[in-house]
Amino acid sequence: MKNWDVVALGELLIDFTPAGLSPAGMKLFEQNPGGAPANMLTAVSRSGLKTAFIGKIGADMHGDFLRSTLEGIPIDTSGLITDPSVFTTLAFVSLSITGDRGFSFARKPGADTRLSIDEINKDMLADTKIFHVGSLSLTDEPARTATFEAVKIAKDAGAIISYDPNYRAPLWESVDKAMEMMRLMVQFADMMKISDEETALLTPYSDPLEAGKYLIENGVKLAVVTLGAKGALVVSASGYVEVPGFKSTVVDTTGAGDSFWGGLLARFLSEDVSLDDITTSQMYDIARYGNAVASLCVEKRGGIVSIPTFEEVVERLNK
Repeated sequence: MKNWDVVALGELLIDFTPAGLSPAGMKLFEQNPGGAPANMLTAVSRSGLKTAFIGKIGADMHGDFLRSTLEGIPIDTSGLITDPSVFTTLAFVSLSITGDRGFSFARKPGADTRLSIDEINKDMLADTKIFHVGSLSLTDEPARTATFEAVKIAKDAGAIISYDPNYRAPLWESVDKAMEMMRLMVQFADMMKISDEETALLTPYSDPLEAGKYLIENGVKLAVVTLGAKGALVVSASGYVEVPGFKSTVVDTTGAGDSFWGGLLARFLSEDVSLDDITTSQMYDIARYGNAVASLCVEKRGGIVSIPTFEEVVERLNK
């Protein structure tokens, strides 16, 4: 029996989110805890499962805030390293009138990029049902090598590997380098989420269904393409299903995809679904739960702070 339901490795950072104007007319920013893997784990934890985070923060006010935030969710932080030689990564978020985001990062280097394989607790990798990574830990060394090595250790120990590329153009030296590194991780993934804007980056196809089928043909057991407000497309060897989204009043899309994936993983584990013989009805069920989580997340500002409780998700599912 594994100790953890989901362990994630990657970036933990501050999202400075727009919060109006000062009396002098200057933009105000709100300090929100974020980072895609942490957002995802929050959704899993708030669905009642046991989670842990592996990563690195700086020995500064932002790092202290992030650690205390995870502990309060609760997400285990025994794998979170504090490094006094680097600063906690910061992301400044711009929001359009529809809630869509743009990013400017303070990460040269950020603490999350400095995680080395020697700093990772290998026992934690061997003691989780699902091990999750994104692609932001693949942009720079030593975190890139640490991520690939951690995935190999977890996979060899029997963990299901979950992968969400979560492409952020400003953090890569080029689109070609991003495509090379992001595609390299696909060979290890058992479950994978991409957005409809990432299909051509991760596969030879821009069409969501063709992209999903390609991932399945190349070893992924469950591929999900998120379609924004339209919901999600889920593909496996047994077929595919389109799962419509829930109506929302969108305030901020930060964390939407992450919370969707965390909700889906939580439902997947709670329903004891097998990846090897998952049915289309099971695919629909787990994605619908993820859609409900995301639909609530986008109705508030911020990532982690906007992710709903299990009770709130159930209420939306039953409407």
